[in-house]
Amino acid sequence: MENMNLSLVFNLILGILGFLQILLLVVLLTKKNSGNSEELRGEISRLRTEINTIFGQFSRTFNGQQENIRQTVEKKLTDIQRENSEKLEKMRQTVDEKLHKTLETRLGESFKLVNNHLAAVQKGLGEMQVLASDVGDLKKVLTNVKTKGNIGEYQLEGILEQMLTPNQFVKNFSPNPESRDVVEFAVKLPSKNKGEDSIFLPIDSKFPTVDYERLLLAYDKGSQKDIETATKSLVSKIKVFAKDIQSKYIMPPVTTDFAIMFLPIEGLFAEVLRVPGLFESIQREYHVTITGPTTVSAFLNSLQMGFRTLAIEKHTDEVWRLLEVVRVEFTKFGDILEKTRQKLESATKEISSAESKSRTIERKLLSMG
Repeated sequence: MENMNLSLVFNLILGILGFLQILLLVVLLTKKNSGNSEELRGEISRLRTEINTIFGQFSRTFNGQQENIRQTVEKKLTDIQRENSEKLEKMRQTVDEKLHKTLETRLGESFKLVNNHLAAVQKGLGEMQVLASDVGDLKKVLTNVKTKGNIGEYQLEGILEQMLTPNQFVKNFSPNPESRDVVEFAVKLPSKNKGEDSIFLPIDSKFPTVDYERLLLAYDKGSQKDIETATKSLVSKIKVFAKDIQSKYIMPPVTTDFAIMFLPIEGLFAEVLRVPGLFESIQREYHVTITGPTTVSAFLNSLQMGFRTLAIEKHTDEVWRLLEVVRVEFTKFGDILEKTRQKLESATKEISSAESKSRTIERKLLSMG
């Protein structure tokens, strides 16, 4: 603001000086016309000297003021710059502190989160390694046909243990003493024949591994021809199993006239049911009923209800026999009561006769007195 005022004054003075020079020029022209040239030149020289003197003084004064103003402005600018630098430094320090603190917090949280994720990943990798090992072991197990049969046997045993009591089924039962063939399990059923306590229902676990895997592979390929071929092979294998069970394990009257074929996988059982007429033809031709994990449980549950019904019937017969004994004994007791009544009546009559004789004797004694 002061710089602007100073420039305004300087311009004003320059204007005045210009005006004085114009005025000097007018005076010179006027005096020239009057004819006194020497005096005019002296006057002009004097005016010029005065103007130059005034202008020099003004210039020096102006330069001095301008220098003061410049120094003042520079000082103020320096002070402002210093203050701004100090403020900026404080702001920078504050921002750095906050950023450092925030960064440390965020980095700490991030590292903690990363560590947790890494720990979870490491745990998952360990579980995956264990799972991969287990899958490898399971694959080895499932590629072994004998092992698959054992798995079906273990599964069937678990179902039997859940549904029946230990004395209601036997393991590795031999229906024919003259043969070494043994059925995996046989359920004890009450026999209706006299002299026989139990009759056995054979249950054998079967797993057509190769044929079932071939059918699943055909489904994956989507080839209808391969599906039909694999299905025919599976049907043929199921019939072979049924014929084997019939020839080895169905031995009436030791066993029932039918047996159970247990398929340990629901999908395999569903494939058997999907073939039209296969289930019925197996029952009709080989007297073998095919079951899966669910249906065999329902079948055993029905047997359990049958056991309870037979137990009730058995107890009912015992109760009737007991009631018959009670009826006979009660009849005897009635006869005894009748005899006792007759004896009591005879005794009553004798007592009455004795009382009558006693009164007669008493009257005679009174009359004699």
